[in-house]
Formats: sequence, C-alpha cells, structure tokens
Amino acid sequence: MQRMKKLAAAVLCAALLSACVHQPARNPMATWVPSPNFDERRPVVIVLHYTEQDSAEQSLRTLRTGNSGGPVSSHYLVGDDGAIYQLVADSHRAWHAGGGRWGTITDLNSASIGIEIDNNGREPFTEPQVQALLRLLDDLTARLRIPRTQVIGHSDLAPSRKIDPGALFPWRRLAEAGFGIWPADDAPPAPEGFDGMRALREVGYDTRDPEAVVRAFRLRFRGDAGTALDDEDLRILHALTLPGGAGLLVPATGLD
Repeated sequence: MQRMKKLAAAVLCAALLSACVHQPARNPMATWVPSPNFDERRPVVIVLHYTEQDSAEQSLRTLRTGNSGGPVSSHYLVGDDGAIYQLVADSHRAWHAGGGRWGTITDLNSASIGIEIDNNGREPFTEPQVQALLRLLDDLTARLRIPRTQVIGHSDLAPSRKIDPGALFPWRRLAEAGFGIWPADDAPPAPEGFDGMRALREVGYDTRDPEAVVRAFRLRFRGDAGTALDDEDLRILHALTLPGGAGLLVPATGLD
C-alpha cells in the first residue's frame, strides 16, 4: 500500500512538472488574458553543415554538451550510415548558424532548421547519407512548408567565416531532386554588362566582403575556392536570377 502511494505521488509530481514545462512564460507585471492568435516559430530556411569531426557519436556529444567555445546544437544530424538523429524540436531555436545573413534574414537561428552531416570536410558524402538527407528534406519542406529552393549551406549565410558543407557536397544531386537551386545545363551566357554582385545579392548572399562571397558562391556552384567572378560564374548567376526560375535545372513549378 505504501509503495502504491509513493508511485501515485511520483506520477502526480511528474504530471505537475510536465504541466509547468508546457506553460508559456508569463510576465508577473501583467494580467494573463490568453489569445489563440499565435503560432510556433516557423522556419523558412534549411541550413546544411558538415560536422568536421570523425564520427556521428563524437558529433552527438558536441551538439549535446557545453564545449570550450560555448554550447552548439542543430535540429538534426545525418550519420554516414544514413541514420537520422533529432536533437532539437523543429519549433525550437537551435544554435547552429551563428552570425550571418541570407537575403533579408539576419537571425538565421530563429528562422531556420539546421542539419549537421557527419563528414570531416575531406571525404565524399556517402550514398546512404545523401539518400537519408533527401528523405529528410522532403519531410521538412512538406511538413513545415519551407520553400524547396531555400536549402542553403552554412558558407552561403556566413561566407567570411564558414566553408561547410564544402566543395565535395553534391548540390547538383540535391537540385535534381528538387532542393536548393542549380543552373540549367543549357542556360545561355550572361548578357553584356551583367552585374554579378547584384545577382549575388538577388540570390541571397551578403556581398559586403566581395572575395569571401565569391569564394562561397564558387564552393557551391563550381567546387573550388576562387575569389573572382569569371564568365562561367556570370552565366550561372544569370541563370539563377531569371524570372520565374526559367534558368534553373528543375522548373520553378516543382520547387515550392
């Protein structure tokens, strides 16, 4: 009997604690008059990273602990065997992006889903890993209504600081599946006087550090770390910025 009482008390205590956890924060200075007119944080971008570590287990520890540089996290981690781990709820703010900008968004942590990919930055991404990532992107874009074009790399939003997911990441493969953007193979050359920096801004890049942003662009679309735009870069940028997605590898109608 005594054991049953203790068990009941423990269940009641757990229920009370659970209720407290789910209660919204309330300002004690104000009278609580709740309104139904709100929703959860809605991410509008997906940011891809590589872990730059040696195993998924090591990265899971890093993403769940304090660390010398301060705590970091991501919503998901994709292992090289294709296993998918979730560390932070989609509706919560994970600490994965840091300072940066994409288009008009300056607080990427608040506006994005972060996906870490188990890769040290020097090796190809595995087939099970890519397949798992494509399944995850399909789920997230459909369920959270994130535009399929809005899949970017960490280096895209922070070109002066980051290079991940790196030159070996299969961006074209993602674009063929309908995620991110990639120029059509038959896209024509850019017209005379085409402004490459303006096109970079239109795509979403922050161009305040021109060399860094060109390097980030070329890492993604050319697979190298060049810091000057050439004619092929201008052709790509022209294709990416044509109205209605007319210059993209996958028609615009398949991206939203």
